[in-house]
Amino acid sequence: MGWLWWLGAVLVLVVVEMLTVDLIFLMLAGGAFAAMVAHLAGAELWVQVLAFAVTSVVLLFAVRPGAKRWMQRHTPTTLTNAEALVGREAVVLHDVSLQGGRIKLAGEVWTARAKDNVVIREDSTVYVYKIDGAIAIVDEVPPITTGGAHA
Repeated sequence: MGWLWWLGAVLVLVVVEMLTVDLIFLMLAGGAFAAMVAHLAGAELWVQVLAFAVTSVVLLFAVRPGAKRWMQRHTPTTLTNAEALVGREAVVLHDVSLQGGRIKLAGEVWTARAKDNVVIREDSTVYVYKIDGAIAIVDEVPPITTGGAHA
């Protein structure tokens, strides 16, 4: 019956890993799995705890660094929040200058400022140069793109 406790620990640690995605709890789950196997082999409790500790440490220091590097290389970079808006096209609702203005960006009305000392007239198309807090810095010239990423 003790193996069920170790199995429960494996399941809990895997669920926590799915929430954190840092590969720490997955390595601990591997240790709990090793302890469960030790229990099923008839080992004493101290041997099970030792199997958990040793396996967890080995996984954390030997497997995790390589696994993290592999994940970072093979996980596509997805721009989110304000980063995803840089380079997007917007329409000027109220003239935009260095002092301010309004644009419609991604279906929402944003406060905007011109990147340079120009006045961009209403109904013009602009491009988001950067996001500064809640203000879109815009330019009349589209950004130069390289390989699908915005400059």
